[in-house]
Amino acid sequence: MPRTSLGGVTSAFERIQRQARTVLGGLRGQIRAKENELLRLKQEEARLSHLLGSAGRTGQAPRAAAAAAAASGGVGRGRINWREVLKQMPKQFKASDVRKVRGLKSKRPSEIFAAITRWIDAGLAKRKKRGIYERS
Repeated sequence: MPRTSLGGVTSAFERIQRQARTVLGGLRGQIRAKENELLRLKQEEARLSHLLGSAGRTGQAPRAAAAAAAASGGVGRGRINWREVLKQMPKQFKASDVRKVRGLKSKRPSEIFAAITRWIDAGLAKRKKRGIYERS
């Protein structure tokens, strides 16, 4: 038990200080509990979004769906118009040139080569030599 300066009576400052420590400790505990609950809810939301397949199908408003997709690491850009991408290519181009087009940096190589193959099949591009293509 701490000594008191006035014969067993603690000062008002010490009592207030003790109360403040108690309240602060309680607040820290409540904050920790709320943070744990928030983390649990975020994990549950991510799990449910994953079960649905994408955030866009949850019935959210477009902005909310885009924000949810961005938060979960998904891409909320929409479909790529590959004909417009081809129009942006120089006369001769490589697959790496296609990747430089805005919005295609995160596309898998298989998606880019599938688009190039569609262009070749449609007669919109020709394969000159390995890795080099030419717009028709």
